Amino acid sequence: MTSPTIDPLQPAVAPAALKRSDLEIKDAQLIFASIWRELEAEFGHEHLRFPKEIILLGGAPGSGKGTNTGFIAKVRGLTCQPIVISSLLKSPEAQKLKDAGSMVGDRDVIALVLRELLRPEYHDGVILDGFPRTQVQVECLKLLVDKMHALRRKYYTTPLSIHFRQPTIHIMVLFVDEKESVARQLKRGRETKALMELATRTANSLMPEDRPTDHDESLARRRYRVFKEQTWEALQSLKEIFHYHFINAQGSVTEVEENILHELEYQSTLELDSRTVDRLRGVPVASQIIIHARQELVKRLDSYELEHDELFASVVIFIEEKILPIVLRHAISGTAHINTEDRLMEDPLALAMLIDVFSERGYHAGVDIHRIEIPAHIDLTTGKLTCRMKKVFRIEIRFQGSEIRRG
Repeated sequence: MTSPTIDPLQPAVAPAALKRSDLEIKDAQLIFASIWRELEAEFGHEHLRFPKEIILLGGAPGSGKGTNTGFIAKVRGLTCQPIVISSLLKSPEAQKLKDAGSMVGDRDVIALVLRELLRPEYHDGVILDGFPRTQVQVECLKLLVDKMHALRRKYYTTPLSIHFRQPTIHIMVLFVDEKESVARQLKRGRETKALMELATRTANSLMPEDRPTDHDESLARRRYRVFKEQTWEALQSLKEIFHYHFINAQGSVTEVEENILHELEYQSTLELDSRTVDRLRGVPVASQIIIHARQELVKRLDSYELEHDELFASVVIFIEEKILPIVLRHAISGTAHINTEDRLMEDPLALAMLIDVFSERGYHAGVDIHRIEIPAHIDLTTGKLTCRMKKVFRIEIRFQGSEIRRG
């Protein structure tokens, strides 16, 4: 089944050229500078450690952000819970604005978001659901990323460099048209009402979140208009700066998941430190990239370059000169076996580097050690034979081989 064709780029939704007012930029600069000073005073400059990867998840009301967040996290290998802006904003004043279909002030949102992003469990990556929603928040996001790059430059050659890696920012927008958005909001309202009635009858204290906008068509339409007039334009203005993913969320859950997979194809050059990318440039990427435990793999590779660069360079050269020529000769079968006595492989860290490099490039690599006793000397008087131990490292490289047409 094909999802309906939608045209989100109509002038009323996203103009071709967005004009940011000087006032919004100035407001953002003042807000961000004030919050940043507070964070520096509280945490210290060297502890302002923000996530390596931030996925900014936005979307029209009813587009399925909550439904698809878990799937997006799984695709990206994220194990932490998402940061949901609406859950952060629970003050009475904020709740009153949300109930009316409006939004909370920018300073409150920025302050809460920056503090939350500093939590250790988000260090490798996190999904940020519902941010940014205004042009001021967009400008503050840009200032945050500038600060993250500045911190990376400051600590690049220090032992703290692994905590300030190259940031990766994804903008992901789930889109449905107004008719679908309103229908889904009202459907959610009916389902929430039924759940609340059931909870009341069964004396269950766990009540679902009830949004007034889900029970009133005019409020649901107003909420969608707020999205079009503020959030959509704000997110569109980031297209030329960060990695942007537009997801057609109009179809079924399965169709939307397929759209998400298509948009989030893994590209290591977006995530690795630039020095690591240069180091690995001579190792070709396999056709099917393996992304199991991707965040940990990226972290290890960057740590090799930042903390053990000489050994890492030797391993990469060994791969390019000694292993790849054999691998290329086995491109059809997809399996190559290499035996080596190179002493570089006696270093356990070098072995780990070799396996991680091939994993990052899309191969399966395995190494075992075969010990062979080789006669070295015989005592002619006693007849005693002395042997030396020979170590042979047996390396197996597997990948998707070439499919040959037969018949």
